[in-house]
Amino acid sequence: MADGEIGMSRRDVMGGAAVGIAAAGVSSDAGAQTAQSTAAPLTDPTTKYPRPPFSTGMQPFPGLAGKMTPRPDHGETSYKGSGRLQGRKALITGGDSGMGRAAAIAYAREGADVAISYLPAEEPDAKEVADLIRAAGRKAVLLPGDIRDEKWCRTMVDRAVKELGGLDILVNNAGRQQQRQSLAELTSDDFDATMKTNIYAMFWITQAALPHMPTGSTIIQTTSEQAYDPSENLVDYAMTKAAMMNFTKSLAKQLGPKGIRVNGVAPGPIWTPLQVAGGATAEKLKQFGGDTSLGRPGQPVELASIYVQLAAADASFATGQVYGAAGGTGQP
Repeated sequence: MADGEIGMSRRDVMGGAAVGIAAAGVSSDAGAQTAQSTAAPLTDPTTKYPRPPFSTGMQPFPGLAGKMTPRPDHGETSYKGSGRLQGRKALITGGDSGMGRAAAIAYAREGADVAISYLPAEEPDAKEVADLIRAAGRKAVLLPGDIRDEKWCRTMVDRAVKELGGLDILVNNAGRQQQRQSLAELTSDDFDATMKTNIYAMFWITQAALPHMPTGSTIIQTTSEQAYDPSENLVDYAMTKAAMMNFTKSLAKQLGPKGIRVNGVAPGPIWTPLQVAGGATAEKLKQFGGDTSLGRPGQPVELASIYVQLAAADASFATGQVYGAAGGTGQP
């Protein structure tokens, strides 16, 4: 180093530091102002979505979201993605409406290709979901069929794997809920249909999917607050949701060493076709969700971020967990 370049006086050093600190302060203030100007405004969760009383009519099973009043919000216009699931491949049962639809929309906007299964009668809702997935620039695979049939469950998984080019997210979401005021009204056919839809199908689909799911994959079940605090008129449904919760925790222990995570989501009262198609009485439907701490039912989109978080790689230590979203009631 030349003599003319040797050191700076203490005054020079301190002066330079002061300028740097001042500049940093200006930059920090500017950044804070920018962040404040772009931050989303706070919203009151009690009034964010419709509150009872509701006037929507009952529908024959399985019901359509497109015919509900008010229409459920699955995130069609509100969910914004950020690439958290880029390149992932998801199969979602019951992806035409409810939490399955919310997850499908969110997954696509986070960068995943998505296959959805549903009953043929739900085709109008399913086509809307497919359009939304494609509008996000992702591949949509439609798989209409009845998951009470074991052969179809296994065929469905094979088709999803083939058309998606793999599988690393499985969401067992499809469910049957038909209220019965008395155990005497619960027929063997009712009981069988609920068990096959909610438990057998979950078992068949997961068993068929596992050979295709690499390390790092994730499985998510839609269980329910009914697993913890069952209603008197949902005996068979509540039984299945408790079984799903235990399936989640047991399978998580089995698959953890293989690097596959298994978790669950336990919704409370959510505004979906499940309710208007026999899951609740017409009388209860009018005040549906009014007894929660927020005074209203949840909307499917309000759970979408939970399904994204559980599928995302940065949730890598979460397995065997059940995440609740019940508006202040129920458990967990």
